[in-house]
Amino acid sequence: LVLDEVGSSSKAEDGHCECAGRKDGGGSYRPDTRPSGNRVNPEDARKMRETGLHLMRRMLAVLQIFAVSQFGCATGQIPRTLWQKDQANKDYSPLVKKLELSVEQVRQLAMKHQQEDHVISSSDLQDIPLGGRDELTLAVRKELTIALRDLMAHGLYASSQGMSLVLAPIACLIPAFTSSPQTMHPWELFVKYYNTKNGQAFVESPAHKLSQSFALPVTGGVAITPKQSLLTAIHTVLTEHDPFKRSADSELKALVCMALNEQRLVSWVNLICKSGALVQSHYQPWSYMANTGFESALNILSRLSNLKFNLPVDLAVRQLKNIKDAF
Repeated sequence: LVLDEVGSSSKAEDGHCECAGRKDGGGSYRPDTRPSGNRVNPEDARKMRETGLHLMRRMLAVLQIFAVSQFGCATGQIPRTLWQKDQANKDYSPLVKKLELSVEQVRQLAMKHQQEDHVISSSDLQDIPLGGRDELTLAVRKELTIALRDLMAHGLYASSQGMSLVLAPIACLIPAFTSSPQTMHPWELFVKYYNTKNGQAFVESPAHKLSQSFALPVTGGVAITPKQSLLTAIHTVLTEHDPFKRSADSELKALVCMALNEQRLVSWVNLICKSGALVQSHYQPWSYMANTGFESALNILSRLSNLKFNLPVDLAVRQLKNIKDAF
């Protein structure tokens, strides 16, 4: 311990206890003026750290107030003025029209196949050359999925947590930050949803494995929820495609095929749209998702909800799996 105002005792370096002050021969009090060295009381060190942190918070608060008043920034948000370079492509109506046309194409082909009582299965496709895949599968993978991908990608970007937590109060004052943010593939949204919902823990739980083995609901007599089915589907796609280094496009195509097979395309996409944390963190203010909540697109996709599909999910990895199995 070191000297304090009330003259409390302190322990000397040699281990003996001495008084903080001495009395000379005349009886007068004389404080001990010997230097105490560089040692710092732990309590004083804690107070110093707290004081430093308090000063830093006050400084950032002042800078934030200045930024809000002068530039219109808000904590945790990137200033809208920094998106100006990307706003040339704000018009999303062509993307909505593209999705509508692709949905209509798939709907017509699906109805045609059902009228002919001919539903393509994955076993049927094993003997079909790559260039001879059925037109319904091609329409789903090359038209519908791409149109959905482009619309979900409108205004989508990869946010930086480091920026939002540390530099957000002074983002308006940093010229280097005015560059356009990095783009992000919509499939990554599904993966982030899977991670935030602890998808791997759910899929690998004993109850879920048992239900899959015996084709039973996950929880007793309760039907599986859209969230549970989506987590399972994402896990399946990751398990089958990641070992072969398939692209994000391939994995999204597989997920869309699974969604159509289970008649859950609208509910799965809606789960992403209703995930406020994902939308706020990864969509620009002028994006289709932020402006409309994806409502019109969900209405368009609902035109496929009553149709039955049996689309192949593993087209992107089937040949590679066959080669692996051969060895």
